[in-house]
Amino acid sequence: MHAQWIGQGTRGRPRPLRTIAVVAIAGAAVVGLSACSGGSGGGGSGGSTGNAAGSTPSAAPGNAEKGTITWWASPITTSGTDPRTVLISAFEKAHPGITVTLQSAPNDTDTNRATLTTQISGGGGPDVYMGDVIWPAQFGAHQLAVPLSQYLPQSYWNTFASGLVDGATYQKQVYGAPFFEDQGFLYYRSDLLKKEGLSVPTTWEQLVSDAKKVQAAGDVKYGYVFQGADYEGATCNYMEFLADAGGTVLNDDQTASTLDSDAAVKALTFEQSLVTDGIAPKASSTYQETQAMNAFVAGDALFLRNWDYAYGQSQGSGSKVVGKVGVAPMPTFAGQPTPGYSNIGGWNLYVNPHSKNIAADLTFIQWMTGTDAQTTLGTQFSEIPTNASVRSSSAVQGKNPVLAIVSQTKLVPRPAQTPDYPQVSKAIYTAVNGVLAGSAQPKSAIATASKQIDSALSGGL
Repeated sequence: MHAQWIGQGTRGRPRPLRTIAVVAIAGAAVVGLSACSGGSGGGGSGGSTGNAAGSTPSAAPGNAEKGTITWWASPITTSGTDPRTVLISAFEKAHPGITVTLQSAPNDTDTNRATLTTQISGGGGPDVYMGDVIWPAQFGAHQLAVPLSQYLPQSYWNTFASGLVDGATYQKQVYGAPFFEDQGFLYYRSDLLKKEGLSVPTTWEQLVSDAKKVQAAGDVKYGYVFQGADYEGATCNYMEFLADAGGTVLNDDQTASTLDSDAAVKALTFEQSLVTDGIAPKASSTYQETQAMNAFVAGDALFLRNWDYAYGQSQGSGSKVVGKVGVAPMPTFAGQPTPGYSNIGGWNLYVNPHSKNIAADLTFIQWMTGTDAQTTLGTQFSEIPTNASVRSSSAVQGKNPVLAIVSQTKLVPRPAQTPDYPQVSKAIYTAVNGVLAGSAQPKSAIATASKQIDSALSGGL
């Protein structure tokens, strides 16, 4: 294995089905709020791909068991052993004829996407790249990724947890192989809730009340820390509030904005109040995952909204909250069915259309999404496996409390089934960030964002 270090930065761990749909992973139902995704049926089925029933996938060019390939991937964790090197070493032992060169990509999702777009559009770039689950429409529409369903049979896609393959599909072709999943979770200081005789909050109103009580006792500086910086993570956080309030971003066919609504204003007004009422840090408009995580492991916050990897980091070396952390599904607004919505994220594996050895690329991808690699991700690195049989195994579910409650969450994707999603998301996170920073008010910010989204969808941005 060889490594090339391409970029550094703050890791963005955000991550696709349609507008706002409730995606039930691990066997639960799929219920549409605005538009239902193309469901695949029972749990464990990846859904129908671009290969019609009875069709035979094409043979991939290259040598499936020989050659050198490059893998572009941002860091999966920010501390401890690097999962990428662990997985590459295991793959090369299983397939000694293939050498994998690791290219360490920029941590920030937006920078990562822009860099890859430039490289691949120019005829270069890595053979295989780890990319956000929101990329299939953009990358498929602009021929930046190989339609993997042309080469891999339906039996392969059936190994994934329900809904994931649909999220990697654009115009009936699957462009990304689901690698690992992310969800938003509520982390809490179990010791402090117990001290004050408080239960784990199931509503945002209860969270605020609990936070004020623990803050007043002097046990923490902040009641709640989250991601509000001017980047994709702010969209992820806002999508959860928006879904809780009953709002949507796009209409059913992704041709017009539905964001300018009372629900959208309610969601952003509440998010603003977390800062103005002192529940969240005044600097929340600068917080990405790292800043929120640092505050929590330093013992400065009662509640943390973060992705699945956060539990493992909270129990790591240097943390002041080891043995004091619990995890639960996200809360919702009072009067709404519990739990609240968790944004669905994660990372897929894509193949560059300019790769000279697609056959070896596919060997690598199939191994990385197979039993051995997926078990390693789940048991050693606390990532949510995409392989249905692995994620339901006792070995994975018993590893930490996050993996044990994955099936209890209620998921909301970002509106990424339009190739214009980058502009749509930018309109959202710019509005959110401006309100959190105090330079805009919710109603006007939402109205502006909605107009920007309509402009993007009509080709104006």
